[in-house]
Amino acid sequence: MTLAPASTAGWWRAQFPRFANRSPSLEHRSTPSRFPGARERDHALLPATVTSLRKEGIVSDHAKQADLAGPGIGDYADLERVLPSDYTPVLNPRQTQEALYAVKRHIAEGLCRELDLMMVEVPLIVDERSGVNDMLDRDGSRTPVQFHISNDRGKNPIDAQVVQAATKWKRVALKQFQCAPGQGICTDMRAVRKDYFLDHDHSAYVDQWDWERVITEADRNLGFLTATVKKIWKVLKGAETLAHEMFPQLRDAGHPELPDELTFLHAEEILERYPDLPRKERETAILQEHPAVFIIGIGWPLADGYPHEMRAADYDDWVTETTSASGRPMHGLNGDILVWNPVTRRRHELTSMGVRVTKETLRKQLEMSGQLDFLELPYHQAILNDEIPLSIGGGIGQSRTTMLLLRKAHLGEVSVTVWPKVLKAMCARKNIPVLE
Repeated sequence: MTLAPASTAGWWRAQFPRFANRSPSLEHRSTPSRFPGARERDHALLPATVTSLRKEGIVSDHAKQADLAGPGIGDYADLERVLPSDYTPVLNPRQTQEALYAVKRHIAEGLCRELDLMMVEVPLIVDERSGVNDMLDRDGSRTPVQFHISNDRGKNPIDAQVVQAATKWKRVALKQFQCAPGQGICTDMRAVRKDYFLDHDHSAYVDQWDWERVITEADRNLGFLTATVKKIWKVLKGAETLAHEMFPQLRDAGHPELPDELTFLHAEEILERYPDLPRKERETAILQEHPAVFIIGIGWPLADGYPHEMRAADYDDWVTETTSASGRPMHGLNGDILVWNPVTRRRHELTSMGVRVTKETLRKQLEMSGQLDFLELPYHQAILNDEIPLSIGGGIGQSRTTMLLLRKAHLGEVSVTVWPKVLKAMCARKNIPVLE
């Protein structure tokens, strides 16, 4: 596929017709591996369709497009192959809870200290007309739980939504809590994402440290972004150290500790290394070289005509022109921290974050995604009218992080939520104690 100029209006609609005509209506508001054998294992776990497409040489037209909207596994036959068959929990359920809450306290306090944040309350439900709920992947496939509050015998009703993330709300809240440049907020956020496929690291119940910080125009650059990411990594590394001090059995030669430093790579650079692989496989491959990476520029269409992953057009800035460390032109002031998980032997995402859009980049990204009608919503109007501050922010998965640090094979070992019978039975067969 030839990449059309990104500034062309409607580019996304032409490339991905199913993303067209979406509206915010009330109805649908090759280096040796550091982990020998891991790459071969992951290849064996690929869905048969992707493997077949690769053999036929048409992976870029089908598998890459199917790979854009999130990192879930295809079905429970695939998950059966993914989950370890030789699993023994390092910590029992009681020890897990002790370590879990110590780690959570450490991370929340560390984020506030390193980023000058204050803990604040965060909504579980929002007015759907506000436009502050997160539509996640901008293709309309993941819609929030909605319900009607009749209130006052129907005279003053509210149409509400359960939040899918607090990304937009946080930016508005910076003004509400009178945060100055360099100051920000952190939340113990809970959300429901009903359209996820429920596997070992995806749940309908989402728990995150959602944070947001006021910045200035001068901070809107890669240097500031990477400096912020390094502070977050320092906190996560400290949490790992704490867990190991509490329970030394978590130290295991087969389970390497997190590296002291992250490797920063642009999504375009990873594509250049693995041009024939879909996104998840590229991430798996790069994690064999670098077991902890921050991937920059997620959302901008890359040289093969596809973004690394779909990203909503109205919070992270993935369109701003930047320059790589080697001096090459790139795009995007956002990214994800991914690590190699030695228990599941798969890629493992911990956080997604970025510098937020300005009124100029908001309009450009909405034009590219065919969603200019979003500009009519209160949140978007606030950005256009300079009523809320410039910011940087992100969400760190709580259960994702504790699952990794406590050497767990499944999110259900560190959080309590609903799982289908087929998944619970599968975990029971594999000695994975899912909480109920």
